[in-house]
Amino acid sequence: MADEQLHGALVWTVFAMAGLTLASLLRFSAPYGRHYAGTGWGPDMPNRTGWIVMELPTTAVFLCVYAVGQSAWHAVPLVFLGIWHCHYLNRSVIFPLRTRTTAKRIPVLVVCAGFVFNAINAYVNARFISDIGQFGLTWLFDPRFLAGVAAFTAGLVLNVHSDNILLGLRKAGETGYAVPHGGAFRYVSCPNYLGELLEWAGWALATWSLAGLAFFAYTAANLVPRARSNHAWYKARFADYPACRKALVPGVL
Repeated sequence: MADEQLHGALVWTVFAMAGLTLASLLRFSAPYGRHYAGTGWGPDMPNRTGWIVMELPTTAVFLCVYAVGQSAWHAVPLVFLGIWHCHYLNRSVIFPLRTRTTAKRIPVLVVCAGFVFNAINAYVNARFISDIGQFGLTWLFDPRFLAGVAAFTAGLVLNVHSDNILLGLRKAGETGYAVPHGGAFRYVSCPNYLGELLEWAGWALATWSLAGLAFFAYTAANLVPRARSNHAWYKARFADYPACRKALVPGVL
């Protein structure tokens, strides 16, 4: 199979994975974080280690595939490389090292599934921006690129700010949960997820690619049901949880 045929097949694989993920998560909550009871999902491992392993392909695979592309050292692909790592250096290294989750576990099954998806997704996006996609310097001034970067930047700021609020809820040695306040938590239960959705919608627009669109579709399939589960969990656990909050989109969902 030619490289471009393999790439196309894997892009549609990501779309298919999005459909399967959505169908599954509408039936049950993914077993990690607050939704993991500690049994019934086979062997588990420390949450922080599992998170780093699961996210490893987002940087390692992406860089390896990107580096061999024929356009790897061109200006626009280098900008996309920087944009991608603005999110993933934080998500795969900085964020897990900042979490206070020494007592929490994650199923090895979840880690393996995340690793496989991240490897495929890193390949299709890196391959597109450094080889298949054709980006001249004028793309930096294209409305699709500018709007996409603006959306990505807004999403990144929202995601990181919301994560900072969540990380500040748990002091050293604490393991419980509390209701987050401030920032976009005034309006929704999961503004960190909303930020990620904005980021990858912006990426899909800026790269103007099926690979980017497939990634956004999978992100939505994963995070929309997760936000609804988290919202329901908060409401069930905290009697005084703010009634005006939505799960993910202010005033809508």
